[in-house]
Amino acid sequence: QVQLVESGGGLVQTGGSLRLSCAASETAFTFNVMGWYRQAPGKRRELVATIRRSGSTNYADSVKGRFTISRDNIKNTLYLQMNSLKPEDTAVYYCSTTNLWGVDYWGQGTQVTVSS
Repeated sequence: QVQLVESGGGLVQTGGSLRLSCAASETAFTFNVMGWYRQAPGKRRELVATIRRSGSTNYADSVKGRFTISRDNIKNTLYLQMNSLKPEDTAVYYCSTTNLWGVDYWGQGTQVTVSS
């Protein structure tokens, strides 16, 4: 069974930091790619960052140099360290993975609000 549970969201001022966590089931962590996505009000869900089991990462241009994705393969946990936060980072952040057959799995999301 695939389960993804995000935590760590909250309210922070511009320039502040937050670290999101995604506790994943063991099955989820066997899949090659895991990622963070976000959806702001009235906007489409967008990719934030992905990481492969090899450790290779990919970031959206809007977060490069500010956000860092990482994974702990012992704790089955995915992280997103967010620094220098901006009001435009305000969104619901989702953890996601895809199985071998292309089926996507999503967590319930965690709200991040950056005040100006």
